[in-house]
Amino acid sequence: MQLQEIKAAISVLRNIDGLGWPPGFEQTDDLDLLDWLGATFGFQRHNVRNQKEHLIMLLANVHIRLNPEPTPMDKLDDRAVDAVINKLFQNYKTWCKFLGCHSRVPHSQLVVQHKILYIGLYLLIWGEAANVRFMPECLCYIFHNMAHELCAFLSGEVRIATGENIEPSQIVDDQSFLCKVITPLYSVIEKEAQNSKDGKAPHSAWCNYDDLNEYFWSFDCFSLGWPLHNGGFFSESFRENVKVSQKTFGNVRKSYFVESRTFWHIFRSFDRLWTFYVLALQAMLIFAWNEAPMVSIFRRDVLYAVSSIFITASFLRLLQSILDVAINFPSQHRRIFTDVLRSFLKIIVRLAWAVALSVFYARSFSRASQQVEDVPAQYILTVALYSLSNTALPLFPMLRQYLKHSDWLIIRFLIWWYQSKNYVGRGMRESYDSFIKYMLFWVLLLASKLAFSFFVMIRPLVMSTKLIMTFSKAKHQWHEFSPLAQNNIGVLASLWTPVIMVYFLDTQIWYSIYSTVCGSLIGAFDHLGEIRSLKSLRSRFQNLPGAFVKCLIAKSPSPKTGFSSSIKFTKAKKCNRIEVAGFSQLWNEIICCFREEDIVNDRKMDLLLVPCYLESSLEIIQWPLFLLAGKIPIALDMAAQCRTMESDLWKRISSDEYMKCAVIECYVSVKRMLKTLVATEPEERMISNVLEEIETSISMNMLLTNFKMSTLPILYKKIVELVEYLRDGNACKRETVVLLLRDMLEVVTHDMMVKKIRGLAEIGSNSKVTKESFVSLVLPEFTPQWEEQIKRLHLLLTVKNEPLTNLEAKRRIAFFANSLFMDMPCAPKVCKMLSFSVLTPYYNEETMYSSYDIVMKNEDGVSILYYLQKIFPDEWNNFMERIKCKKRANVWGSEENILQLRRWVSLRGQTLCRTVRGMTYYRRALRLQAFLEIANEQVIHLCVWHILMKLKIEKEIYRIKLPGPPKVGEGKPENQNNAIIFTRGEALQTIDMNQDNYFEEALKMRNLLEEFSEDHGVRPPAILGIREHVFTGSFSSLAWFMSNQETSFFAIQQRVLARPLKVRFHYGHPDVFDRIFHITRGGISKASRGINLSEDIFAGFNSTLRRGNVTHHEYIQVGKGRDIGLNQISMFEAKVACGNGEQTLSRDMYRLGNRLDFFRMLSCYFTTIGYHISAMLAVLSSYAFLYGRVYLSLSGLDQSIVTHAQQMGEDSLNAAMTTVSVFQMGLLMILPMFMNMRLEKGFGTAVMQLPLAPIFFTFSLGTKIHYYGHTILHGGTKYRATGRGFVVHHEKFAENYRMYSRSHFTKALELMMLLIIYHVYGSAAYISAAYVIAPLWFLVISWLFAPFIFNPSGFEWRKIVDDWHDWIKWICSHGAFGAPATKSWESWWDEKQEHLLYTGLLGRFWEIVLSLRFFLIQYWLSYHLHVPNRDTRRMVYGLSWLVTVVMVIILKIESVSRKKHSPHLQLKFRLLKLFLFISFVVTLSLLFVYQSLTVGDIFVCLLAFLSTGWALLSIAIACKPLMKDMNMWSSVKTVARGYEFIMGFIIFTPVAVLAWFPFVSNFQTRLLFNQVFSTGLRVKCRVAARKRQEANTHVACREQCSCVLHSEQCYSRRTI
Repeated sequence: MQLQEIKAAISVLRNIDGLGWPPGFEQTDDLDLLDWLGATFGFQRHNVRNQKEHLIMLLANVHIRLNPEPTPMDKLDDRAVDAVINKLFQNYKTWCKFLGCHSRVPHSQLVVQHKILYIGLYLLIWGEAANVRFMPECLCYIFHNMAHELCAFLSGEVRIATGENIEPSQIVDDQSFLCKVITPLYSVIEKEAQNSKDGKAPHSAWCNYDDLNEYFWSFDCFSLGWPLHNGGFFSESFRENVKVSQKTFGNVRKSYFVESRTFWHIFRSFDRLWTFYVLALQAMLIFAWNEAPMVSIFRRDVLYAVSSIFITASFLRLLQSILDVAINFPSQHRRIFTDVLRSFLKIIVRLAWAVALSVFYARSFSRASQQVEDVPAQYILTVALYSLSNTALPLFPMLRQYLKHSDWLIIRFLIWWYQSKNYVGRGMRESYDSFIKYMLFWVLLLASKLAFSFFVMIRPLVMSTKLIMTFSKAKHQWHEFSPLAQNNIGVLASLWTPVIMVYFLDTQIWYSIYSTVCGSLIGAFDHLGEIRSLKSLRSRFQNLPGAFVKCLIAKSPSPKTGFSSSIKFTKAKKCNRIEVAGFSQLWNEIICCFREEDIVNDRKMDLLLVPCYLESSLEIIQWPLFLLAGKIPIALDMAAQCRTMESDLWKRISSDEYMKCAVIECYVSVKRMLKTLVATEPEERMISNVLEEIETSISMNMLLTNFKMSTLPILYKKIVELVEYLRDGNACKRETVVLLLRDMLEVVTHDMMVKKIRGLAEIGSNSKVTKESFVSLVLPEFTPQWEEQIKRLHLLLTVKNEPLTNLEAKRRIAFFANSLFMDMPCAPKVCKMLSFSVLTPYYNEETMYSSYDIVMKNEDGVSILYYLQKIFPDEWNNFMERIKCKKRANVWGSEENILQLRRWVSLRGQTLCRTVRGMTYYRRALRLQAFLEIANEQVIHLCVWHILMKLKIEKEIYRIKLPGPPKVGEGKPENQNNAIIFTRGEALQTIDMNQDNYFEEALKMRNLLEEFSEDHGVRPPAILGIREHVFTGSFSSLAWFMSNQETSFFAIQQRVLARPLKVRFHYGHPDVFDRIFHITRGGISKASRGINLSEDIFAGFNSTLRRGNVTHHEYIQVGKGRDIGLNQISMFEAKVACGNGEQTLSRDMYRLGNRLDFFRMLSCYFTTIGYHISAMLAVLSSYAFLYGRVYLSLSGLDQSIVTHAQQMGEDSLNAAMTTVSVFQMGLLMILPMFMNMRLEKGFGTAVMQLPLAPIFFTFSLGTKIHYYGHTILHGGTKYRATGRGFVVHHEKFAENYRMYSRSHFTKALELMMLLIIYHVYGSAAYISAAYVIAPLWFLVISWLFAPFIFNPSGFEWRKIVDDWHDWIKWICSHGAFGAPATKSWESWWDEKQEHLLYTGLLGRFWEIVLSLRFFLIQYWLSYHLHVPNRDTRRMVYGLSWLVTVVMVIILKIESVSRKKHSPHLQLKFRLLKLFLFISFVVTLSLLFVYQSLTVGDIFVCLLAFLSTGWALLSIAIACKPLMKDMNMWSSVKTVARGYEFIMGFIIFTPVAVLAWFPFVSNFQTRLLFNQVFSTGLRVKCRVAARKRQEANTHVACREQCSCVLHSEQCYSRRTI
């Protein structure tokens, strides 16, 4: 209240003159405008108080930043009010303009009182809107009506009918607004959320937040009227407007978009991309087929053939129009008639274009007799008109902002035809400079992609296709049903299918390459990685004070000078020592933070500190001692060995600036020390004479002439001893100090001086020091300043070049120093910085570990404390030094030490604790910066008082009633929405509870906030992206891979997304939002259940669609903790993949794909859902490749075709048949990580991370594609809590099996089966090529065994045995009703089929279709048995099915007999089993004898029947209701259990074999963890095993003793 700007804002709010209060309202002296609004419109009192504080802070912050400064400061400037109005009502004015209604925003001519009333009204509506805040246009509608009432009330309007003054409707108490306005809207939201059935219902069955909000995008919303009576009017009106025929669609009530579960969304949202792909492929095929060079494109025949792409384009456009209508058909009733008419007209028109182009092309082709001499004019005219209407005219909407007010009918028609009237997605164009940059990026990328596809894949395969089509002598080794098989259609399909898939996916690979190179270049130009070590820091440290002043000291901004490859700063010399003094306080505070965090010890802290006092006798800067380390001994050696002139010696010393400073500082410090010690006149005169002689010799360049430097090392030792005694500060050592002073004086005067000094001769005879010298010496008082000077002098003399061993300290120092040389805005003064708040989620977590938690041991005897001691050994030693404990046992000696220990463990093991500590650094940084600006404490109070109140006082401040439970959608965004009303300022930083902040980075927050005022293109930034550093990389190799993957995304990828691609979105925390922009546009996330699972990225989508700009800045960073266990990582990636699946279906993605220009659309696709689609295509191409090769091998066509090609002299077929398998997305994911580490950490560090990285990334690829496809096909997305604990325990085999059975194991076993078949029957020429099959085997091995490779103690024999027993117990358990999945296989199996309960018929249909591929294996293998003797008749395949049916019947008979006869008629059941066994043996023997059955045939039959059984099982599961009706579900479950057992046994066997060798377990532990922890873990395991063995022995002895005792008692009883 003491600040002038606060007084100015309050004085404006207190102006209530001329306002009439409602009757019965009790008036007091402290009422203001918001109190009047609350009383008039019925807002809650706490809402009024909250928004009053909000508005005061907002007006004050804008007022104080005005330029020129307002005078007087205690009077609110009108410019501040206008600035708030323009920002707050920007979306409302756009909405009014879109609907064509009159805006109620106050104009500049209104009095300030009325302007404040309108601002306060909107804030009060927003503050009490609850879940309606996710519907920004609904808020606009509410404000529009209430502003009309306010305007009428202020202007004194009267109702025409009654003649009474217009007053707000039905205001009774302070909850009237909540009950009459918000509750009706909330009721609709809640009912629709209930229809979602917790996200399990189809999206088409209920209305989400976007559906409800988009109702207010049309003028129909005004039919709701005002007010909303009793909560039912809006609900009934809305349902009337969205009413659908119950017979057709049930309860479907959607808006303009329906999120149907279909893969067609991929084409519909990005139809331009897929059209480009198809047309380019068609053109390349034509060129390759005609064997025409690229320069022949202007040949008439080639050009005419290529022109057929227009026909293809017309059909693709027709498909897009049909999809628009088909997918959105349930919402057609909500759309206005003209939009529906346009959709159907587009289908008709595009169908006409397709028919016309096809007919004219066919007619002209027949006339030309296949030689295009004269192309008919009809076809040319049709192509020209089609091109004009579909290529030139779509560019017309770019001029819409200039022509939208045109009255020309043709222009209005074209605008209506080409662009639907959506409220969002308009005006997203970029500047021409940005457009040229990202266009050039994609032109080069697409040129590389097309050239590679044409010359490496398309042209060789076309040549092979011609060869295969000429080969008509191929004979299949089975009965071929299709008549097209004689034309080798199957061969061509097996060759072309994987190639086409690779053609569609390899753009993602080229994007990875180009983005990596581009990001590395941008990072190099941004000076990233220039300071990456202490060596580079030393070379640039002299420039740091100047860089600090330029970046972090507030001053008027200087104009930019254009592009520069480097930033130069003047060295800190004598002229700016004051700047260095300010820098020293900043630097020392950073180092003190390092010491508080225990990443440096006391000695390292002393070496890093800069003296904070100024020495008037020094003409140089006192640099930190780590820069001067070892300089004095080197200078002494140089002086002692110097045989040249003194000028040469000084030149050599001065060549090293730090050595020069060290020598001068050392001399001045010794001189000051001696003068302080010597107090009596004779000794003081002796010292002065000696020093005067030295200085005179130096000034006359006679030092080497007047002094012998050979004895300088002796003097050096004496000085070091003297300083050590003085450092201890022990008064008992006074005599020793006196002796050292005498020795030093004698060394100088008798051993070093060439000429005697007259002053010394007068004191003693023969110039000798008498015994009475320094007798009266008194040691100086041991003050902090004296202690600091002596300590620094001692370190300066003695310290050697001691490297900084802690990697985190080196990284943070290097990054902070490097960031000061990067381009960043100048920092404003603290009082004029942009105000901001920090928002972080918190839910039921402990901030600090308890004493029990940190010492609790797992099954291996490893506690969290032990684990952290081994992971951070240096930080543990630093901690022990800080609390002054030499032994670990002493830590538990006091409560204070225990509290410090808990804090130390929590800061490394509980990321929540790090987050709390990190966010408090903002206050500490602002205090220091305000002090450096010589600001008073009140200035700081303005920025941080709200935070301090919340931190220091735990009490209820505001209580605002809600209309109902706040969580009706996704939990996190709902909580954010309810917390955001308590934030303040113009910016908002979102921080997750797995993040950290650093003090040195908090110093740059002012600079970051200034980015909102910088020029970033056409639109100002709405979101500022920040670089993140993953600090959990040191916990294990898995954590290191995850850390590097995340870092490469946060660094290279986001750098490229922001520049030059301009498609960076919001990928989570810790981005900084333009708070006013987002609270008026739906908030900082979206919360609809299911579709907004990845709520963060939708904030970026929403911001971009609403003309926001998202930037990325790398001169500031925060820490981030990532999952460190494979199961944790997999759950996180499953969540991300599910989120991407929902994004594929979302309206945001559709609108971005259709509204962005072509090149930004490409960037949006390949940086969001495109990666998962490409990964899915990569895996599908592996399937297609293997199935195609198995088809060729088992059909016998591969050998015959290759032989024919060799006879014809064609080698292209070999290249064509061995190309696709080398495309492995998991391996290529390493490239961005490698390049980022190469840029920032060096080549050597990057290379060291390669060994296990491919296994990890290939395995994670399987997780992503499984959950992505599953989400689109079936839905069922849900939040997966990964936890934040350490994974140092062993995951059981059963847990890994449950986790990865469907996502990895079944797919890998299928691929392995195909590879085995291919190895058995394939052509030796292809199998011998390792690069053909090796990537596929690597994929199989990674998917099968990565969970055990990355599982702690995954190959320890004792744990393997326990895992086997646990797995057998789990899989054999039938489980009772409600048994958890971890205890019962049946419960887990039912959970895995749960998605079929909610998926539609389409999902079940595709499950059945995908299962049919397994029947192919049975069909192909049945003709390769010796039994049919190469018979290719249909009967062979029929007999194979007969055998399958017989086996199923036998199994069913055995199952029924077991249930019916096993309990009572054991003999009958055993006889049945004997009969079945004898029949099986007899049948097998007859086949061996009479049908030439072999052992190999049995193996082939096993493969065939296993694949067929799995297909039947999958189909039965998809048809679960039918199976239950036929009473066969129990049999299905029994077969499924058998398959699960077989798969588990196949996976477990290699793991158990490897676990038999002890060195495997040791090697695995060493790979996963560091050497210290690995050794400790092995010791702990041995001790634990010994203890268990002793315990078991003790228990056995007790049992034996009890048995003996029991026997004796029995014997005694018998005797009695």
